Amino acid sequence: DSSSDPSQQEAKQREAEIRNTILAQVLDQAARARLSNLALVKPDKAKAVENYLIQMARFGQLAGKVSEQGLIEILEKVSQQTEKKTTVKFNRRKVLDSDEEDDY
Repeated sequence: DSSSDPSQQEAKQREAEIRNTILAQVLDQAARARLSNLALVKPDKAKAVENYLIQMARFGQLAGKVSEQGLIEILEKVSQQTEKKTTVKFNRRKVLDSDEEDDY
């Protein structure tokens, strides 16, 4: 099993640390709090926003720290970009909902 490979685990750990370091540098405290709350509810969307922020940071497109308001604007942008995917998810959710009803 490749997931138990220690060097791969280390690489994943390092990548996570690098991501967190970049996010710590580009987000102010309120924005980070909002992003971590989002990650609990919608991990996919949080990941997309993180990727977007990290990409912008790497290209030097962020001036100073992103505020909570700035993060909200980025969230809206990412939401618009992923709207097409959301309709697919919506269909999938319908299926999941009917499965959940069977469990009770």
